[in-house]
Amino acid sequence: MSLTELNYAIDTLFILVSAALVMWMAAGFSMLEAGLVRSKNTTEILVKNILLYALACICFLNVGYQIMYGDSTPSGYAPKAYIFFQLVFVATAMSIVSGAVAERMKLSMFLIFAVIMTAVIYPVSGSWVWGGGFLSQLGFIDFAGAGVVHMAGAAAALAGVLILGPRKGKYGHSGAIYPIPGANMPLASLGTLILWFGWLGFNGGSQLTIHNIENADSVATIFLNTNMAAAGGALAAFLITRLIWRKADLTMILNGVLAGLVAITAEPAAPSALSATLIGCGAGVIVVLSIVALDRLKIDDPVGAISVHGVVGIYGLVCVALTSASASLTSQLIGAAVIFTWVFSCSLIIWWFLNRAFGIRLGVEHEYTGADIAECGVEAYPEFVSAKGR
Repeated sequence: MSLTELNYAIDTLFILVSAALVMWMAAGFSMLEAGLVRSKNTTEILVKNILLYALACICFLNVGYQIMYGDSTPSGYAPKAYIFFQLVFVATAMSIVSGAVAERMKLSMFLIFAVIMTAVIYPVSGSWVWGGGFLSQLGFIDFAGAGVVHMAGAAAALAGVLILGPRKGKYGHSGAIYPIPGANMPLASLGTLILWFGWLGFNGGSQLTIHNIENADSVATIFLNTNMAAAGGALAAFLITRLIWRKADLTMILNGVLAGLVAITAEPAAPSALSATLIGCGAGVIVVLSIVALDRLKIDDPVGAISVHGVVGIYGLVCVALTSASASLTSQLIGAAVIFTWVFSCSLIIWWFLNRAFGIRLGVEHEYTGADIAECGVEAYPEFVSAKGR
């Protein structure tokens, strides 16, 4: 075997293993969302996560990849390994939408949107950054997708939430906010830890090559910085919730972990480990304040996805200008604005059309009894609870 062949094999294996880690994040999103919704909506949220992954793979492979990358073919590793890596990325973006619209959207409407999002909306904006488009030529840097993947998913989710409206009983007429706690905190915690683990492949795999010393060192830096940002986010979220409410709010801590991961995704190779930790700390504070602010604006997001992936995604893109010598604040802000505007506008139009044509929200009775019975006919915990009368 020649050195070229060995390098090809090593880099291909690295991309495939990284892609498998990212695919495992689908389990993380499923467990996180299943834990943060009420028990009567658990089966339906799991159905959404499995089907969105399947649809994302099929739609992006057959339509979206060509839009995003055209006929370009990588030569340093197996082209199909790169395609697989990109498939699991688009599924991650769609998973973000799933949690934000949970507990009150019709399954069929969500799946129709998933087809359009993964086949067209995401690939178009992705082509501007990773496909050699005008944002990359402008100098916009988004290493692993804080904007292309996470902020895009949050923009689509925000548009859907605005059309959909809040869950019944979430907000009172006098401006009161009523908490609707999730059913299973162990599942939510497990999901977060799976995402923390899978994110190493998400960011590390974006280096795409590991066969020489320089790239191997970069991958090691990315792994370390990704982990430290998550740790910083968890600690900061704990401290601010302790300061504000005198409680260790688990859901906020979990979102702090995810916020740190999203923030460092924009550029995980450039900062020092200490800088990555501080970036994560900033994300942990921002996500708590954002979740509270959106709640006061009556934007109902059961899992905090818009704050974690959207608000913190923008923060992460801005941080690139502080840690990378090749980035400028102007190009980062322009890139963030362009991606958000494109995805949000297209999504708003599609959600509006689906709502006018078919109605995207469950009926009052079905929302009351739960999406498990209304949409799936199967309860997640039939031995322990009944959806009737809840």
